[in-house]
Amino acid sequence: MHKKIVTISREFGSGGRTVGKLVAQSLGIAYYDKDLVKQAAKATGFDERFIEQEGEYAPASSVLAYAFSARGAQGAMNGMSADDYLWAAQYQMIQELAEKGPCVLVGRCADYILRERGDCLNVFIHAGKEARMERIVRLYGETDKSPEKRLEEKDKKRRVYCKHYTGRDWGAARDYHLTLDSGVIGVEKCAEVVVTLLRD
Repeated sequence: MHKKIVTISREFGSGGRTVGKLVAQSLGIAYYDKDLVKQAAKATGFDERFIEQEGEYAPASSVLAYAFSARGAQGAMNGMSADDYLWAAQYQMIQELAEKGPCVLVGRCADYILRERGDCLNVFIHAGKEARMERIVRLYGETDKSPEKRLEEKDKKRRVYCKHYTGRDWGAARDYHLTLDSGVIGVEKCAEVVVTLLRD
């Protein structure tokens, strides 16, 4: 399989970020996740916290609400809302990073942004609700919201964001080369599967 770029999309709490890190470490290639936030902050002048919150999450729970909020009072750059301006900046950065060489890109609709390239392996990591709830409590601790509510909110925002900017249904198997259930086979095994495919 002649693929040199891996995009990882994931459900919240599925361990997709860890899968991406393990794949990058195993292959000795670049890994981009939080780095994208820092680079986007530098390119746009936005605060890193804003980018972390808005970079792959819709601020509203429906496509219609998001369409209006993205054109609200957050400020406009070149006639664009802050959200659209950030999307454009991340779009360009992801394309530039892919040009630099082999890498793993986590989130931010990288699979869609690089859809014209033939050297990408697009992966979606998911898991059952119980496994994800256990993981987020273990990694991030308890909050005033229930683990189930946290999952629902994060996934809904990612779903709306994806639909708004790509027109795709987030998590639809047809848009990925590989979908893996980390709750069943484990995060480490997910990474092993991806690495094996890339080395074949």
